[in-house]
Amino acid sequence: MRKLLIVDDEKNIRLGLQAMIEREMPGHYAITFAVNGAEALQKLKEQTIDLVITDIRMPVMDGIELINGLQDMEVKPEVMILSGHDDFQYAREAMRCEVRMYLLKPIVREELAEALAMLEETLVKKETISHQFKQYTVQMKEHIETQFNYVFLRSDLEEREIEERLSKLDLPDLGNGYQLILLKWPGADQRGRDQGQKNAYLDLVLKRLGTQAEALTLRFMNRHGHLVVLTGYPALLPSLEEMIQQQVETRVKIGASKWLGRLAQVNEAYGQAEKALKYTLFYKHSVCLRYEELEGRESNYELPIASIKKISNMLGTDRESDVMGLFKEVVDLRNVMKYDISYMEGISRAFNELVFDQVFNVYGEESVEILKLYKSLADLYCFWDFQDYYHHVETLIQKLNLYVGNMKSIHNDNREMNKAIQYIHENYNHELNMAMVSNFISMNYSYFSQAFKEYTNESFVNYLKKIRIGKAKELLVSTNLKVHEIGERSGFENAKHFHRVFRELEGVSPNEYRQKEQSAADLKNRHHI
Repeated sequence: MRKLLIVDDEKNIRLGLQAMIEREMPGHYAITFAVNGAEALQKLKEQTIDLVITDIRMPVMDGIELINGLQDMEVKPEVMILSGHDDFQYAREAMRCEVRMYLLKPIVREELAEALAMLEETLVKKETISHQFKQYTVQMKEHIETQFNYVFLRSDLEEREIEERLSKLDLPDLGNGYQLILLKWPGADQRGRDQGQKNAYLDLVLKRLGTQAEALTLRFMNRHGHLVVLTGYPALLPSLEEMIQQQVETRVKIGASKWLGRLAQVNEAYGQAEKALKYTLFYKHSVCLRYEELEGRESNYELPIASIKKISNMLGTDRESDVMGLFKEVVDLRNVMKYDISYMEGISRAFNELVFDQVFNVYGEESVEILKLYKSLADLYCFWDFQDYYHHVETLIQKLNLYVGNMKSIHNDNREMNKAIQYIHENYNHELNMAMVSNFISMNYSYFSQAFKEYTNESFVNYLKKIRIGKAKELLVSTNLKVHEIGERSGFENAKHFHRVFRELEGVSPNEYRQKEQSAADLKNRHHI
């Protein structure tokens, strides 16, 4: 439904026009009123109006002043002038302001309907052109974004190729130089905010600075979800910094390059802004860092690899206090801040490769909770600040210390269980009980009972019964020994006990089992003959 504003100081004319329009085009327009040009302009500021029908002669502000006021609007409605005066001067002024319809009072219903139909065609054409332009603009922005991100990813590109690629783009006039700025939001916001929301943040500053700042500024997203701003307007960065200080509830970090002269240096500019943004890791709150402020950091250093390896070696050894003390020493912020950011990157990489990866390579994956922590530490710059990173690493080391300790304990227990089972297989035909086996491997009786059941899924008594009956079945088939002799050789104290256990496990007596196996063997032999 189109929005139509009728502007006339006479109530009867306003209502009469409304009645005529609703009769000719029912349900097509949502109609509102204004009694003069001033009231109409206020309504146009408050809402989007598609079509304005206005009288010329009105108190406070007449129709000509109104249509002149419309010229400053970004999106202008279509206008139809109504007048009781066949005055060429009015018509000429209206045409200068691109008014397409000029009707004389009294209004003829058919002429009004025809005029509205013509204006509808104009509105449809404007909307089509606007839609096409928006699509073109989106495609151009996507193309610019793709080209710049390609250049940023390819640090090996020569300046000649950079110039050739960027010269084909519709870029602002950066003849007086430019600066590249990166804006980063916290992790959750970084993913959740769309480009429109991030652009809106920048637009708050650009509107204060005026149209020249907007004309000299280009913005798009990089692959990390940061807002990339390329600007030839020197006051933009100080204004962004001022907004950071004013809007303390909004968290955003900014890294900026030096002011550079040639667009072919844009790769260098991006690298500078990216490095400045990396240093914001050491700040908990919103901050704006310039590359030139960070130059000269000490880059002659030796990474504490030996200490990180010690942490890895000590995991699971009941020396948690030593482990955590060494960790705090390695990532002491006072020490880390003395060096180039590559020092902290090296420490992060060493923890990932020498501690975390090593644990999972040796002991396998553990709980989902630990895996989430492990994966979150893959990229140092996924964290909003150093304390956030520190907390995650500290928590993971503590959890891995427990995990490795448990795995080592299980490994040791398994080795002892294998030794116990071997002892059972070697001594099943002698008097044997759980106390004897637990003493053999020097393990607490109660703990051995629980550990044995977890390892074999059987109680010790049932496991020993199955071993002995298994050996008895072999002897019943392969020898002519008497049943009571087989029972003795299998470790049973008497024939009665042997018969009871055999029937319990196999469902038949030893003799019945022997006869069944012999019959099966005879039948098999006859088939072969």
